[in-house]
Amino acid sequence: MDQPDPTIHQPVRLRIMAALKALPRGERIEFVRLKAIVGTTEGNLGAHIGTLESAGYVRVEKDFNGKKPRTRVSLAEPGRRAFRSYVEYLRTIVEAEGAAPAGASSDDG
Repeated sequence: MDQPDPTIHQPVRLRIMAALKALPRGERIEFVRLKAIVGTTEGNLGAHIGTLESAGYVRVEKDFNGKKPRTRVSLAEPGRRAFRSYVEYLRTIVEAEGAAPAGASSDDG
């Protein structure tokens, strides 16, 4: 991967993916709980979940809990693979040997 996945790279979507990756495989999280974890508005979260769903990275299930509508989100297998690749991409940047700019000292203190 030469560039980070632009779908995941957006900060809110990255937080969504990280929160979903932390769940046991196959677990779903309710929208209101995810909203609290991510720290964004309902509209913003809904839009970003829609983008991730369109990419096939998440699954969205809508049903009713009694008479109350409920939306639950889970990480799809393509999303799990994409997130793993994204993390590996970041790791290669962080751990790259010789990544210090020319003239920079590696023993800063």
